[in-house]
Amino acid sequence: MTILDNPVWHALQTVHRTLAQGTPTVQRYKPGVLQLMGAEHPEAASYNELHDWLTVGEKMYTVGDVPVLPKNWQFVRQVDCLQMMCEVKAEVPQTGIVKLQDTHLADMLTLVNLVQPGFFYEQTPLLGEYFGIFQSGKLVAMAGERMRMNGYTEVSAVVTHPEFTGRGYAQQLVAHVVTKNLDAGVLPFLHVTATNERAVKVYEKLGFKTRRKIAFTQFELIAPAEK
Repeated sequence: MTILDNPVWHALQTVHRTLAQGTPTVQRYKPGVLQLMGAEHPEAASYNELHDWLTVGEKMYTVGDVPVLPKNWQFVRQVDCLQMMCEVKAEVPQTGIVKLQDTHLADMLTLVNLVQPGFFYEQTPLLGEYFGIFQSGKLVAMAGERMRMNGYTEVSAVVTHPEFTGRGYAQQLVAHVVTKNLDAGVLPFLHVTATNERAVKVYEKLGFKTRRKIAFTQFELIAPAEK
């Protein structure tokens, strides 16, 4: 499970290698997929190796140990999360769940950017499968798969429209994604903001257990790398 300490890197080396850009030791997800970057050895990596795949002003996240970046990078913010794993299926009714398709992309973008802006883009669905619940033809809740590596899949984009919270939709969708992966022999994991006690309790109810605390740290490239 130690590969989950550096999930971006290991995802880009395995299941998501076709979505990677960069050098043999430092890589990022392609623009339009995710604003995440990782390194084989984060504590000693030179993220300026990515200069050919970045633009000045672009903001990127690292996940895991917080690196010390060169002076042409600026720290933006750090989000402290819990990394949780699930090894059991929850006995939660899973009704009315629809596998989301390309035709649902506009609905997905609208919902995620309403509830949790900044982490979902037009090509994010390339990462895995996403599922939703509709009411009167409107997408009101969704969840899916983000970082994926051999043996592990991250459950992500768990959002519910504010007018439809409290109906258990998120629990149903997360349980669906968990069941799908466990049936395939893949262990689900997720990241939740450490201060979001309500969400943590919901995930614990579904069988997730905290593995470790982990940081999502955002940096901005503020000047070109020196050559």
